[in-house]
Amino acid sequence: MPLWSELKTRFISPEFLRFCIVGVLATAINYGIYYLCLSFTGPTIAYTLGYAISFICNFFLTAKFTFKKKATAKKGLGFALSHLVNYGLQVGCLNLFLWIGIGAKIAPVPVWCICIPVNFLLVRFVFNKK
Repeated sequence: MPLWSELKTRFISPEFLRFCIVGVLATAINYGIYYLCLSFTGPTIAYTLGYAISFICNFFLTAKFTFKKKATAKKGLGFALSHLVNYGLQVGCLNLFLWIGIGAKIAPVPVWCICIPVNFLLVRFVFNKK
């Protein structure tokens, strides 16, 4: 087996790749709404609006596409709780990066670098829990 194929098989699961695709879409929705809302509200409120709207799309895509599971109320509750933790981490990081002087338009980028891997672990636990 060629080295790339072996690395891909061992370290990059199809589940993680699907998670990344859904994550890119949800992040694009989040950032698009955040960016548009910055013109009439502060960064934390703009980020919250973007997060809330992208959350809905994210849940259904994560259930059906990423983990190939039924979108149940129980999974929705677990997803919501994991995202509540993730949201707190993201808003905390966003405000930290704003405080250290990173501009409001780009501050979400380092936030996502930290929070997306954490979110994958939380959501994976929710959808793979027996």
